[in-house]
Amino acid sequence: MKMKSWAAISTWSMSYDGLVKAGDVLKQGANAGDAVENLIKEVESYPLYKSVGYGGLPNENGVVQMDAAFMNGDTLAQGSVAAIENVKHAVSVARKLSLNKTNSFLVGEGATKFAMQNGFEMTNMLTERAKAIWQEKVKEQAQSGLHPYDGHDTVGALTLDQAESMAAATSTSGLFMKKEGRIGDSPLSGSGFYADSNIGAAAATGLGEDIMKGCLSYEIVRKMAGGMSPQQACDAALYPFCHDLKQRYGQVGEISLIALNRKGEWGVATNVEFPFCVANEKQKAQILMANPGKNQKTQIEPISQSWLDDYQKQINAPVE
Repeated sequence: MKMKSWAAISTWSMSYDGLVKAGDVLKQGANAGDAVENLIKEVESYPLYKSVGYGGLPNENGVVQMDAAFMNGDTLAQGSVAAIENVKHAVSVARKLSLNKTNSFLVGEGATKFAMQNGFEMTNMLTERAKAIWQEKVKEQAQSGLHPYDGHDTVGALTLDQAESMAAATSTSGLFMKKEGRIGDSPLSGSGFYADSNIGAAAATGLGEDIMKGCLSYEIVRKMAGGMSPQQACDAALYPFCHDLKQRYGQVGEISLIALNRKGEWGVATNVEFPFCVANEKQKAQILMANPGKNQKTQIEPISQSWLDDYQKQINAPVE
């Protein structure tokens, strides 16, 4: 008997362990929403990832403020939180909010209160490691006027289950040293994520202020609805937009996009070196590398062992 299609794709190497687990449960018949939420939670829990969840780098005031979103591709229900504090799993709060007919996007103190009132795990999200990195960057900024806007790698994930349902989710602590209350694309429908089980899903990572200028996740889904494959849609959404934004705005930040359609086909586009993770019923979980290629087509290849070794050293390097 032919195995039914399932698939998962996620941004950055840090999502690999979560994607492996998502693939295992999708293979066993789990639903797309559970799979994508637990994939994101795996990343949120790991303290050495500086851009998501516990251990995420704080804003300019030393406070970790997180953004997250969840979308049910069957119903188009969405939930989002922004600038939420002291919550272990922001994505789970977002999924809970997606059940609301109204008040499904909460920010700041309101989002944090909702999490507390609904029994979500609360904890101090600022680790000693993240605090030490922040203190060092504050010192560097004071001495040389640097603007250390690094560490803004959103984890985004898309899943397709055997019942042909789809889901999307994102989570991030946002730009490092961001202004208090700054919100990027990650919790914003159509920019950071979008999912429609009748068509497909997409998610974005990179400089949110620029991603929002193109509503790129919805643009990809719209192009897939018009007949493009996920890869064609990603390339067509990203490269002309980057060229246009450079001409009109003068600059364009880092942007990477992932997509998945209801057949389990996937696509990626990026204007920087971008590792991502993918698995489906035909291929086991793996990390692949995407780079901007010629003729506005993304180049994708397996990562090398040396790259993976260097990545692990970087993640685990002690704070000097």
